[in-house]
Amino acid sequence: MSTTTQMAATARSRAGKGTARAARREGQVPAVIYGGKEPPVTITLEERALVKQLHRPGFFTHLFDIQVEGVTHKALARDVQFHPVTDRPVHVDFLRVTGASRITVQVPVLFVDQEKSPGLKLGGRLNIVHHQIEVYCRADAIPEHIAVSLAGMNINDSVHMKSLALPEGVTPTDASDFTVASLAAPGGGAEAAS
Repeated sequence: MSTTTQMAATARSRAGKGTARAARREGQVPAVIYGGKEPPVTITLEERALVKQLHRPGFFTHLFDIQVEGVTHKALARDVQFHPVTDRPVHVDFLRVTGASRITVQVPVLFVDQEKSPGLKLGGRLNIVHHQIEVYCRADAIPEHIAVSLAGMNINDSVHMKSLALPEGVTPTDASDFTVASLAAPGGGAEAAS
């Protein structure tokens, strides 16, 4: 289950380019909280605190409790715009959620039990097809990651979506049995031999 992170914000009285630029000059990043059948709230976040969160894994899968003038908004980050030259964040969009909200989100895949894979011990190469899997679940039940065990995998074996154990209430948005990863022969296999 996803963790909830506290974040302080300041309300912006006006929206627009002028106030956004002024906020950025003061070390703030403009943002908006929308959704939940409530009017949008324009805010600014401290840039250093935001950058710290951006560098942590799972920024788009963690819930945030954003404190704005004594009111807490439970939200999920949906988009971050970056400056094209400096790569500094220039704007963030947050989606307001409740415990009952069901959302679509990309969850990272974590490969475990590498030491228990005979194919990897023989020098096989793990080809990861999907680093993330899009799932549909409740906002308060977003998994931190989807664990894929490589135990017992031999060369030329593959892991398919339907073989994964997802947490209760979490369903993939793609109903097909797509390949998540495969284990290839060392050195490129048949192509390397020719």
